[in-house]
Amino acid sequence: MKINLKNGIDKLLFGMKQKDVEAIYGKPDRNYKDEDENQILVYNKLKSRLTFYQEEDFKLGYIVASGADLELFGNTIIGKKISEVKNDLVAKNITKFTQEEFDTFENYFNEENWIIFQTEFEEVVKFEIGAIINAKDEFDWKFGK
Repeated sequence: MKINLKNGIDKLLFGMKQKDVEAIYGKPDRNYKDEDENQILVYNKLKSRLTFYQEEDFKLGYIVASGADLELFGNTIIGKKISEVKNDLVAKNITKFTQEEFDTFENYFNEENWIIFQTEFEEVVKFEIGAIINAKDEFDWKFGK
């Protein structure tokens, strides 16, 4: 599944509604609300969790994925050393990361693209991407443009 920075992953575009996603990928394996009343869809086959923001009319705003087929600029990322992934991104001018540590996990966050690489034992185990907030402090929805 191809990661499209600032847009989504594969056919998933930020701003889609649940019905748009289900038209492409079918019914989710799990469907629940989080503590903020956001709608969460889980697709086991895609190894993805999709968050539809309640305050934004339930538009897709965040994706967490861990499938081995995830690709960023033609390179797989899951299971790779974070140093290799970061090195690959230098050519694309993506070099600024904020690093946080939790137990054996580390998060590498790039605010410009609103992405997080979660690692354990220096290998990428999870990828997160969120919709971009523009200069007007609004979400930059990609779906339906």
